[in-house]
Amino acid sequence: MKTGKATVLALVAASLLSAQAPAVAARKAVDLLLAANYTEFGKLLNANAKDKLTPDFLRDHFAAEVKDFGGVMDIGAPISLKAGDNDLVSFPVKFLKGTVNIQLTMDAAGKVAGLYLRPPDQPLPPVWKHASYSKAESFKERQVTVGSGDWQLGGTLTVPVGKGPFPGVVLVPGPGPNDRDESIFATRIFADLAEGLASRGIVVLRYDKRTKIYGPQMSTLAFTLKEELIEDADKAIALLRSQPEVDPKQIYALGHSLGGYALPRIAKQDGKLAGVIELAGNARRIEDISIAQTETMLAAKGGATPEEQKRLDMMKSEAAMVKSLSADKPHPDVVLGLPAEYFLDLKGYDAPAEAKRLGIPMLFLQGDRDFQVTMVDFGLWKSGMAGASKVTFHDYATLNHLFIYGDGSSSPAAYRKPGNVAAAGFDDIAGWIAKH
Repeated sequence: MKTGKATVLALVAASLLSAQAPAVAARKAVDLLLAANYTEFGKLLNANAKDKLTPDFLRDHFAAEVKDFGGVMDIGAPISLKAGDNDLVSFPVKFLKGTVNIQLTMDAAGKVAGLYLRPPDQPLPPVWKHASYSKAESFKERQVTVGSGDWQLGGTLTVPVGKGPFPGVVLVPGPGPNDRDESIFATRIFADLAEGLASRGIVVLRYDKRTKIYGPQMSTLAFTLKEELIEDADKAIALLRSQPEVDPKQIYALGHSLGGYALPRIAKQDGKLAGVIELAGNARRIEDISIAQTETMLAAKGGATPEEQKRLDMMKSEAAMVKSLSADKPHPDVVLGLPAEYFLDLKGYDAPAEAKRLGIPMLFLQGDRDFQVTMVDFGLWKSGMAGASKVTFHDYATLNHLFIYGDGSSSPAAYRKPGNVAAAGFDDIAGWIAKH
């Protein structure tokens, strides 16, 4: 009996120590930061954070910002929050001239993965939560590797519980260095899609984007849409097709935003997809939609400042340059933030026309409140697919670019609010796949 009690006490103690460990490590990091001991602080960082939170950055940004608050008077007790594999730990620091929350993101290994200064009334950011339609008991997940060699990527396979084979969907990400969940502030739309579809009997593969994992290497290359999206999507499709739980004749690709724009090329290269799903995929050319997005955001805030107008005019000038690019003529290395080769590769690419030539089932989903990829693009897909068979269109009056419910006009600020992909989209996707 004594041994049993001792064991229970030991387990309780171990549990308490485990819960306290992130806060203890975070407190050590905060003390080093406030003492301006950036060399020792750097030893507590994980690999990704080391690239960003360099001693020079901390001196020029963190130290310069907290200097205005005066000396440190007190460091309060931390509050913490679990965010996936990470722990968010926030300390209220009382300075001579006010209080600021210093929040550290601690990874599963106990290393510092991020540093943020937050106002007194917001010690921690909103955090994504599993949606109500995600039935944890109805699926299981395992980690996989997409591709091999220099560009291999981590991925997650979400598999329904039960006897297969099941249809499968590969999620193709949008622009920017997205992780496998397409994490944007407190939203994770690819995690929502994976769990929601798997809860409805569909295997889903999502993976980290190449520009997320190999950003520094990619920045030195004259990459195109092929290297950014297409190659890895086709590797992911091949991987999904090889899984024992999956019906290889029922493989679909779902592309969000830029991923949707690339879908016709992805499907053409694979040649065996059962169908494709366009989730707010842009039909317009990248240079055109970039200008339209910027103008919409500036109009929503009441107009452009002189500096913003100057940047917009520069964007328009570069967009015009894109249209006149030729491999046979001298051109700048970078245009609109992308290699000139990126745009040269897309010369003559008409996404709706390419999609129509595929001759496979296609589902188009669009949120009416989307300010990034708008109903203009939805209309272009409709007109471009006119006369094609096996094509279905759905639009949703209250959804934005992330397919999250909202009221009124959407804006980038809305992405900071926690939310999940609307269940209506899952019902339409699952129902459409069941018919094909």
